[in-house]
Amino acid sequence: MALPFLFAFKGDDSTCVIRNKSFVAGENVTFYVFYTLAGVWVHAGNANFTVAPSTLNNKSVYHIVANGSTLPGYDWVYKIRDRYETFIDTATLQPYKFIRNVNEGNYKKFETVTFNHSTNTAITNNGVYKVPKCVQDVLSEVYLARNLDFEGRKKGDLIPFDLFLDNEVYHMYVRYLGKETIKSRYGKIRCIKFKPLLLKGSIFEGGEKMTVWVSDDGNRLPIRIESPISVGSVKVDMMMYRNLRHPFTALINVR
Repeated sequence: MALPFLFAFKGDDSTCVIRNKSFVAGENVTFYVFYTLAGVWVHAGNANFTVAPSTLNNKSVYHIVANGSTLPGYDWVYKIRDRYETFIDTATLQPYKFIRNVNEGNYKKFETVTFNHSTNTAITNNGVYKVPKCVQDVLSEVYLARNLDFEGRKKGDLIPFDLFLDNEVYHMYVRYLGKETIKSRYGKIRCIKFKPLLLKGSIFEGGEKMTVWVSDDGNRLPIRIESPISVGSVKVDMMMYRNLRHPFTALINVR
């Protein structure tokens, strides 16, 4: 869908290196997207995230693809056909290339961004832009965030980030909300909970209105996302996973 995970994190040091400990090439995760219609949650769309090994300019990268769409029966409400791609360094998780091809209602956007981290620039369809160190795109940041260490953080702590989107740099943050156990289709799952500061877009409202839960284990797997949208509310639930890097130990009560 319109990618709901708009948050990213700065590296822990001046080299912007964050080691990947949470995912592996071959991971495949599917989400169902539910909308409220007349106060009832209905399954109106799907989203799928895949990670594949690849090379780009002779560098080893993860090629990550996110596809999202409304189900045909709900296209009349708000038709979505979105595809995001990012190519990130396997050693540092820094993005090299980002592709966005979105079709949301009457809004269409195709964009390619190439990041040059040695010159701190981003080359887009419209020109060359200066960007800060450790900048991320809206898909690479999801996987970078899954490697963030939340240990030692207090409820309410803010985690800053830099995001490059639509030829602009945004200085934003995520607010840590602690830990919570939630019910899912698989059973009860121990989760880490936080709120990302969102940019106002064609679907999502701006501000701290979205809540995200990720598994409290080595995978940091997104489990649920809830947010108000321009009309009603949306809930995104993880419904299928394959090839996780670690055992799914956050699942404590299997159905």
